[in-house]
Amino acid sequence: MSGNDRVRAYWQAHIHDLDISSHAPGTAGFFADLDQYHFEKLHHLLRLVDFSAWKAKDVLDLGCGAGVEVVRFARAGARVVGVDIAESAVALTRQNLAQQGLTATVEVADGEALPFKDGSFDFVYAHGVIQYTNDDRALAKEVHRVLRPGGLALFQVYNRISWLNALSKVMKTPLEHEDAPVLKRYSIGELRELVSGFSTVEIVPERFPVKSRLHKGWKGAAFNTFFVGTFNTLPRAWVRRFGWHLLAFCRK
Repeated sequence: MSGNDRVRAYWQAHIHDLDISSHAPGTAGFFADLDQYHFEKLHHLLRLVDFSAWKAKDVLDLGCGAGVEVVRFARAGARVVGVDIAESAVALTRQNLAQQGLTATVEVADGEALPFKDGSFDFVYAHGVIQYTNDDRALAKEVHRVLRPGGLALFQVYNRISWLNALSKVMKTPLEHEDAPVLKRYSIGELRELVSGFSTVEIVPERFPVKSRLHKGWKGAAFNTFFVGTFNTLPRAWVRRFGWHLLAFCRK
């Protein structure tokens, strides 16, 4: 089995945040829970990404998962295409759109070999994708290729030099998808080098501690009651570079 086949097989069976809802996957309640949890955990996205700015623009959501952002872009009036390497994710995204009464193009595709012409999109949204792909450089080059001149790409990766990476090692608690066939973490410098083919790059560290619904037992209680509150009392200027997520806003 090739590297890409292993990645595809894993994500066919593992979709981000599938366990956070008590509702059956594909139901309205399931998608409502997914959206609430997603933007509760990633509340910075609503500040950093103006979904309404892409009205009547061509947007690619690369690695769309269950379609949380595809729905946001479609609702804002974007001409949005969602792709994922896993058929199970594509099926969920289509169900999500149907539940919301929205339309978008959704298909199975490999981010390392996108089935689109050069210069097809104004914005490529690649949140939580490149760290899991077999060839991160190939994916970055494909995103650059399918962007129009002056177009914007957003890549989100995990920060190797971060509070959560350190806490995971100290507490001996694995992070989500530690068992994935590929899982990379990057320093700010490594991310900047990866996207150096773009004309301008702005890297924003984000994702500071919020209460988790996924971790249980004494470790989950200690994290939610002690660590989250203590960390968030520290001045953000002291800890900004240690955010778990690095978001690269890249202009072609």
